[in-house]
Amino acid sequence: MPQPTPDIEAEIRFLPTEEGGKNIPCRSGYFPNHDFGLPGSLNDARHSFPDVEEVRPGDTVRSEMTFLAPELQRGRLYEGFDFTVQEGNWIVGYGRVTKVLNPDLLQPVG
Repeated sequence: MPQPTPDIEAEIRFLPTEEGGKNIPCRSGYFPNHDFGLPGSLNDARHSFPDVEEVRPGDTVRSEMTFLAPELQRGRLYEGFDFTVQEGNWIVGYGRVTKVLNPDLLQPVG
């Protein structure tokens, strides 16, 4: 079964365990929540880590992200947009959009 096309590419900085991050590594297929600044709403996305097999707490990596509900981000995203990576209310990392791959999500210029 083919994988869906990613919606965005982002740089993710996972917090080290001693700063409240995860205790264990994650791999492609990781499916956390994200806070993209929509009041009362977290957006789920599946991560693919094309450059590494495993991501450890404290690592900074490139991630291709596919949203479960991309329509929530329609017309909102741009390169440099900051967000959090969360497991429920627990922040495990910080992300920054490096490319918007789904044109429907791109914030209009001007």
